[in-house]
Amino acid sequence: MTEAWLEIGGLFVSAFVSSTIAPGGSEAVLAYLIAEGRHPALQLVGVATLGNTLGAMTTWGLGLLAAKRYPAAALLPAKSQRALELVQKRGVWALFFSWLPVIGDALCFAGGWLKLPLLSGVLIILLGKLGRYGAIAWVFD
Repeated sequence: MTEAWLEIGGLFVSAFVSSTIAPGGSEAVLAYLIAEGRHPALQLVGVATLGNTLGAMTTWGLGLLAAKRYPAAALLPAKSQRALELVQKRGVWALFFSWLPVIGDALCFAGGWLKLPLLSGVLIILLGKLGRYGAIAWVFD
């Protein structure tokens, strides 16, 4: 029982950290756990999606805080600058791609910076991340 909690908790932490400004590899953790077959794939996908979405919302919050202190977008690094422009152009729907490596975290940061609607932002981020983890589960199950 304890081992199961450690595995699932580890997946949650890995997914959370992977979606903040820190690098991580939650996809590999999910693929491993699914291949092991000790937990239902749906449960693992749910845990990874929840952790990754909460991490994205942490990054969103950092963007919101940064916008209060540093309202000039020119202070952002080039990666975040591109993400900010994309989110300004496409709106909240750009957040669907928050699962992408490199630019995904910047998209969430830009969503907070631009003060996009929170509820629709969370739902769109969640859908994108669920799709990614669902695809990984499908491949490794």
